[in-house]
Amino acid sequence: MAHIQTRSEPDIRGAHAPDLGDAFASTRALSEALVAPLSDADATIQSMEDASPAKWHLAHTTWFWETFLLREHAPGYTLFDERWPFIHNSYYEAEGERIARFSRGMLSRPTLDDILAYRAHVTEAMSALIAMPEHEALIRLGIAHEQQHQELLLTDIKHALFQNPLGPAMWQSESTTRETRASDLGWHTHPGGIAKIGHQADGFAFDNEGPVHRVLLEPFALADRLVTNGEWADFIADGGYETAALWLSDGWAWVNQNAVRAPSYWEEDRQFTHSGWQERDPNAPVTHISYYEADAYASWAGHRLPTEFEWEAVARGQEGEAPAHDPAGGNQLDRAEPPLPVGGTD
Repeated sequence: MAHIQTRSEPDIRGAHAPDLGDAFASTRALSEALVAPLSDADATIQSMEDASPAKWHLAHTTWFWETFLLREHAPGYTLFDERWPFIHNSYYEAEGERIARFSRGMLSRPTLDDILAYRAHVTEAMSALIAMPEHEALIRLGIAHEQQHQELLLTDIKHALFQNPLGPAMWQSESTTRETRASDLGWHTHPGGIAKIGHQADGFAFDNEGPVHRVLLEPFALADRLVTNGEWADFIADGGYETAALWLSDGWAWVNQNAVRAPSYWEEDRQFTHSGWQERDPNAPVTHISYYEADAYASWAGHRLPTEFEWEAVARGQEGEAPAHDPAGGNQLDRAEPPLPVGGTD
């Protein structure tokens, strides 16, 4: 079996990354811009145990900086409020007792304004540590941690606003429908072989992205675009949610126990978004589907889901056969605006 050669991987967190201080400042600013459209009540509600209030995300990420950087490495620093670690710790066992996750939505105090003042205090205090190279690794971890919570914040507030019969919009948008058509489905073919999997650059990576290891891949092909809303509607119309043979056993039980008949946030020909209820774009990639749904759709379409290793191998490309895909070229959360999926259209 041939060994798969891969092209050198661009280090998007190194050579292409902004200065550490700029990255820290822009990350902190983006978190606050994301909640700018929210009222104090919006930022406080918790729609289910698996979600957290928007202001808790703001406070928890700030608690991280205060606890692991300022408390440990800034001489003379005192906590903004000694009571707050108990309510803003998430699951860090070494940091002691904490409020139960399902109780976060009961925290009417501190207010959103209180949390924003806390953030300003900690952000300013961090300026003394940013320039110290011995703290760079921990600061980059903190940036990645806050970026994770930005994604969680958007996911959680969407679910919370969806519970409101009025369908409130976080951002105003005339329409999410684009003047495009779904591109014809093509395929990225891969010859198989022994591939190296895992983080292979010098920049930041979480510990579960390594170590680099080798895997054996059989020849396969990966679709060159995402499944669209229109294609998913065809799956529904063909009885996809009513055909047991398409589903894994646990998935079929989940469908019936929860009366699932469409992706989350779908209603007739519209879907709920961060801009409220919008006409559903048939050419946009389908979103908010579970693993069970994705597997059933793949079976219906006569295919299967890719493995993580296959996906990574195609993304890296093969020397002399296919170029690597630029990880910085995807749909990134760079601005406070309605997030829209891309990848299913010309």
